[in-house]
Amino acid sequence: MSYIIGIIFIVFLALTVMVISRMQNVLKGVNVKDADPSRPEGNKWNAAMFMIVLVLGAIALFWSYRSASADFLPTASSVHGRRTDDLFWFSMGILTIPFLIVNFLLFYFSWRYQYKAGHKATFYPENHRLELIWTVIPAIVMALLVFTGWRAWSDITSDAPKDAEVFEIMGKQFAWYIRYPGVDNNKLGNYNYRLIDAQNEMGIDLSDENAFDDFISTSELHIPANKPVLLKIRARDVLHSVYIPHMRVKMDAVPGMPTKFWFVADKTTAEMKSETGNPNFDYEIACTEVCGRGHFAMKLRLIVEDEASYRNWMAQQKTFLETYPDYLAKVPDNLKPKAMRYIPASAPATANPDSTTAGETGPQTTSGIGTSASLR
Repeated sequence: MSYIIGIIFIVFLALTVMVISRMQNVLKGVNVKDADPSRPEGNKWNAAMFMIVLVLGAIALFWSYRSASADFLPTASSVHGRRTDDLFWFSMGILTIPFLIVNFLLFYFSWRYQYKAGHKATFYPENHRLELIWTVIPAIVMALLVFTGWRAWSDITSDAPKDAEVFEIMGKQFAWYIRYPGVDNNKLGNYNYRLIDAQNEMGIDLSDENAFDDFISTSELHIPANKPVLLKIRARDVLHSVYIPHMRVKMDAVPGMPTKFWFVADKTTAEMKSETGNPNFDYEIACTEVCGRGHFAMKLRLIVEDEASYRNWMAQQKTFLETYPDYLAKVPDNLKPKAMRYIPASAPATANPDSTTAGETGPQTTSGIGTSASLR
């Protein structure tokens, strides 16, 4: 490392010497006697350009905002989302107003106090009162922004209410897997990455009876409106990021480190279709962490509906055990009577589910999920 630093130092030293030598050649060609300090060349034109740039810049600024506003997201469809938006616009207002004032004065003063014969500039070597003002006021404003942001973030990332609907979302190149807690209780069973295979993509641990009524979806996520929803997030291979733009939900999915995010969606999909005037509107869960060549296609449909419709949809879904009854062999003997409730009576049970399906790849040891973890 020291050799590399030495080489870089020598290169920069050589470049510095070269620049200085060229500057000296340029200065030698300057005829100082021809310069007339009482009549600076292009003074009025340069001063006028400051005002022209100020006016054109202001027009371009407001035009860009107005043209881009058509593509802004609509009002957030979650409680915390609207609070987040309010904080964003509050911060933008506090920062934009001084930005406009300072830049207006900067350009205006350059024009107003352009060089004129006989004018003298006033110089203040020090002004403690002015220094105190421009130090204390920004410090107070910054503290206000930090405090309001910290308070909102603390509320958003706090523990979910006890009555929250719990879901697990797992990212895998290049799809989202959703695990529902079933209809009998609101508890997800354990998972273990060692149990992952071609059918048990999420490594559901059937030694935990809370996993018996769990089921998996890869096409859509249904959630009830006006009720807390807790997303337990993990990644199976590389970094992903759960992003629901209309809900203002964003949380990374990190291999080996489960994360979470809870929110309350208070606008159903049907209400948003009416509000936006778009009959094809759908909420979407996207990945905002570049995770490979298929990252662009990593999307999932999110359906927000009233609680009655949500419960009805849940009741119609098949549990993991009902879809793959062969996995009854993975259930401990003392829990098999309970597990049988979730398996059709006509479905045969096979002793070893790892060898039942032709073309299965068998158990996979995918790294990045961690050891057996409880999601309850």
